[in-house]
Amino acid sequence: MIKPLLLAGLFILLITSGTAQAETEKITLKMPPASLAQWYKPANKRQVWLHTMFRLRREMQAVKEYARQKDAAGTKKWGQRLAKSYRSIPEMVPEWRSEVRLDWADILESAAQQGHFKKVLRAHDKLDASCNLCHQDFQALAAALYRSPDFSSQQVAFKGRTVHYHKFMELLSNTLNRIKIAIEDQRPQIAKRSLKQLKTQLHALGENCSQCHQDTIPKERILGKETQKLLKGLSESIRDHQPKQAGRFLGKAAVAICARCHGVHRTLSDLRQFLAPVQF
Repeated sequence: MIKPLLLAGLFILLITSGTAQAETEKITLKMPPASLAQWYKPANKRQVWLHTMFRLRREMQAVKEYARQKDAAGTKKWGQRLAKSYRSIPEMVPEWRSEVRLDWADILESAAQQGHFKKVLRAHDKLDASCNLCHQDFQALAAALYRSPDFSSQQVAFKGRTVHYHKFMELLSNTLNRIKIAIEDQRPQIAKRSLKQLKTQLHALGENCSQCHQDTIPKERILGKETQKLLKGLSESIRDHQPKQAGRFLGKAAVAICARCHGVHRTLSDLRQFLAPVQF
């Protein structure tokens, strides 16, 4: 298992005797077992672990509802399924063998077979508690590592060559800032050339989106008609020597394009890079 990571340098404001004092608190993060990775993409295209968790949640709900209704057939059916799915956890991730409560899975299945509803519900609560403890320790980091966007291998085709995704983001940022600087310094020719370059870069970025997104909806939301209207307004404002108006259009475009996409992708991507650094 990977050693726990320490996140140091998180400053928490503590108020003691009416005086605010800044102290450093260390938070220990428990990394998921290495064997868990084999059940997520790209190692596992079927996302077996996720489907197992979804199935478990559904089975837990069915058992609880049927047992409360004292429905013998329903409790027996879903009790067998729940026990089977729960037993698969240590088979898939051996490091968690000591964390699961296989004894309570056996008790639940047996009680379900015999129609002992109170016993079923007690066993259900024990299994539910074991799930919650594991989720408390590992769920957030597992999601960051295995379900967040990974741009480490992404390449953007631009001007007859491929540029690494992170380097391409730097190009976009530089171009956007160059437009802003030129507008503020009233250098419209530079602003026009930079805007033309920005449009070319955004087109290349949009083509790259299809590597992950199988439909056009995300691309349309970020780079679609509304964004094109903003860029047109920006172009006209630069042409008409209206720096304040151009600045407003540029700000709106930055929110529509950059902030909107970053709000979905960047936070988790940065966390993933922190947990599992990749050199670019």
